[in-house]
Amino acid sequence: MSSCCRAAWLGLFLILGGCRLNAQSTASSPAATRASTGTPGAGSILRAADLQADAALLRRAYETLHPGLLRYNTPAQIDAAFSALEREFQQDRTLAQTYLAFSVFAAKVKCGHTYPNFFNQTASVAAALFQAPRLPFYFRWLGDRMIVTRSFTADGRIRAGTEVLAINGIPVAAILARLKTVARADGNNDAKRVAYLQVEGTSRLEAFDIYWPLFFPSSSGVAAVSVRAPAASRARTVRVPLVTYSERLSVIEASERPSAGKDAPIWDFRLLEDRVGYLRMPSWALYNSKWNWKTFLDEKFAALVTGGATDLVIDLRGNEGGNDVGDVIVGHLITAPVPRQAVTRLVRYRKVPDDLAPYLDTWDPSFRNWGSAAIDSSDRFYRLRRDADDDLGGVIAPSLPRFAGRLWVLVGATNSSATFEFAQTVRQNKLGMLVGQPTGGNQRGINGGAFFFLRLPRSGIELDLPLIGQFPGGDRPDAGLEPDIFVAPTVNDIAQGRDAELDAVRARIRVDPVGNRGK
Repeated sequence: MSSCCRAAWLGLFLILGGCRLNAQSTASSPAATRASTGTPGAGSILRAADLQADAALLRRAYETLHPGLLRYNTPAQIDAAFSALEREFQQDRTLAQTYLAFSVFAAKVKCGHTYPNFFNQTASVAAALFQAPRLPFYFRWLGDRMIVTRSFTADGRIRAGTEVLAINGIPVAAILARLKTVARADGNNDAKRVAYLQVEGTSRLEAFDIYWPLFFPSSSGVAAVSVRAPAASRARTVRVPLVTYSERLSVIEASERPSAGKDAPIWDFRLLEDRVGYLRMPSWALYNSKWNWKTFLDEKFAALVTGGATDLVIDLRGNEGGNDVGDVIVGHLITAPVPRQAVTRLVRYRKVPDDLAPYLDTWDPSFRNWGSAAIDSSDRFYRLRRDADDDLGGVIAPSLPRFAGRLWVLVGATNSSATFEFAQTVRQNKLGMLVGQPTGGNQRGINGGAFFFLRLPRSGIELDLPLIGQFPGGDRPDAGLEPDIFVAPTVNDIAQGRDAELDAVRARIRVDPVGNRGK
């Protein structure tokens, strides 16, 4: 399993679905016990001296252990970020203000796996901060335009394709700009930050739902929303009741119910037309599943081969990653081994300092002491050599049945971990076409593979701390991957329920119906 895939068990598995990771070890640690005792409400005051102590602990832990602290920042920039946090805590703050301050700091690290993880907070912190009312619709951002994709308003005044111009008098572009200060992403990949701030019903806790009421608090259960209906020339303002966290959660639970069993498939395979297969994969986070997904893939590739399929469309939109599914797929597309992207895995420490150990939770105690697996590499790093992920010459082996038709992969800014790696492998080995928008992730590398959950004892807030930095060779752009075929949905596409990316692929197939990669 690739290091990025193991990284996904925190930043991906939880975001996409809602299981609490390793709750037993979290609950039993001394740090967790201190943090869960007497945590204040969102408006309760935390003393400046306590916050300064937590900031000092955060600085010590990150400077000692975080491999990506200086990947996208200079030492002066990181020092300025810590200093800004310390200045923020020169006076007493509420729990909500404290959580925002830590979120703003973490975003400055420019690491997609570094943030105060919604799913790793104590129950009392989550209850205080994460259950504010939500807007009664899902939406996506087209640039800085907020476009409704699904509405929960009973009177139909807001429907799919409606553009939201302002909320409670604040232009949505200003809201987006404010929220981007806490959005996690790798490097300067702003497309990922924007995608992170959409609300699509894919998780029990979504970033916009949490940060919007923290940045723009209101005691009202109603929002004044300035909207423009599809094809309308004028805007109007409507007052809509907000929905509670429980009401929003009930919608997600209803969508999960048909596949609630741990052995139930979570992917959808069907034929679009004669000899064109379509595989929808909303998540690769299968750590807690008993479903035999490898057998599922074997069966679907066999069906493609026996049915004489010419094309396969793999839909990865909205999928950050999870298990090492990409390598299994690639195995069915090749006749000879193909290389993975060569990266050097580096860590900042060999053994965790004793003074930090009480505040760090994890699921694998070996992360506390790499021992001889951490080899001296430079004055700032150790090279990690402990498993197959550290083999720079690693390859993906072919497997049967082999599909020889064309591959089309639907991608977007959410693809930032295991799915980003899969897109890299497809591009590097010319296995298919990437269709959609630029991916998340970053070609200069990301951090992950192993984690500590840093629990700050005085505020009770947790921040994720990735431990392994992946560093590819050469001079690479500070960006995700550009698609081979760029397709951006329009407002009209959303209003009419059209799938712009899939329609583009089907149009290409109709023009050239014979699919064979010739490999």
